[in-house]
Amino acid sequence: MKKIDRYILGKYMTSFFFCLLLFTAIVVVVDISEKTDDFVKANLSAWQITRDYYFGFVPRIDAMLFPLFVFISVIFFTSKMAGRSEVIAILSSGVSFRRFVLPFFVGGIFLASLLWLGYQYLVPRANRKWADFEKTYIDVNKGMLNTNQSSRTNIYFRIDADTYAGMERYDTVQKQGSRFFVQRFKDNKLVYNLRATSMNWDTLAKKWRLVNVLERTLNPENETVRKTDTLRMNYAFKPINLRTDEYLKDQMTTSELNSFIAMEKMRGSESLSSLQVERYNRDAIPVSVIILTVIGAALASRKVRGGSGAHIAIGVLLSVAYILFSRFSVVFATKGNFSPWLAAWLPNIIFGLLALYLYKKAPK
Repeated sequence: MKKIDRYILGKYMTSFFFCLLLFTAIVVVVDISEKTDDFVKANLSAWQITRDYYFGFVPRIDAMLFPLFVFISVIFFTSKMAGRSEVIAILSSGVSFRRFVLPFFVGGIFLASLLWLGYQYLVPRANRKWADFEKTYIDVNKGMLNTNQSSRTNIYFRIDADTYAGMERYDTVQKQGSRFFVQRFKDNKLVYNLRATSMNWDTLAKKWRLVNVLERTLNPENETVRKTDTLRMNYAFKPINLRTDEYLKDQMTTSELNSFIAMEKMRGSESLSSLQVERYNRDAIPVSVIILTVIGAALASRKVRGGSGAHIAIGVLLSVAYILFSRFSVVFATKGNFSPWLAAWLPNIIFGLLALYLYKKAPK
């Protein structure tokens, strides 16, 4: 690593972490001002709020705005270099533009890897802490607007290729259901039927405990009926598969999310598209860090009238365009027939082409 590489990487990392801390502080102050009444109603100490809420909220919001922080920091320090004619001096000394951009690329890969690791493990755990507090102390004040209800009614789902199950009511907090039934078909004919008055999740045995069970096995010649007071069954679904709140997909690590998607795909769940978009975004968003780094370096390395102010204005507009484009893609995927993979990666494809164009047009 040469001196120019250390200089650019140092500027990159310093600007990024300064931008990260500054925007995080602003977001936290705004969030405190909006939720002061909820915190007062919760009757919690400042340490409890910090530990149970902001230790989850800060990593969540930082991961969400991470690409924006990267883009703004690259635009800021690169335009400063261009304004002081440092870029001109570097390129005039015989350094190619490709060589000049190399430390930007290395820094982008480092930050993208950091964000990717965060999405796999840290951010889901932070989301879990934030969501638990949100549901306990914030959503409870929304009344009918709260969509994360603990009780579900009239549930019907698929266990495997030939077996279907359902229940009249299920409590996601107590992990208990009532009027549970299972139906298994073969060649479009019912061959097995189970009904239970109630069911609950046995935490120690990791099985479902059924109460007042009636089983019917139907053969072409006869029918077998068996009654059991208590029965423990190891079904393919778990309590997490019966939860339907907006925070669930954000709280699972990537390995848990992969298993959950496989189960929901087999069950033919309606929420499959949103789960797949979340999974693909965990790879696509870190890649956007590299793309936005190249765009920022190519855009801000040209010395223009207006200095860094003009560069930052263009950078903010491009960032807003990227976020809006990403949101539209997600909406089309979850509400329509748009491919979840394409919804996650299309913004990167389009802005990647833009990065290539700006790189080709950058001053040499």
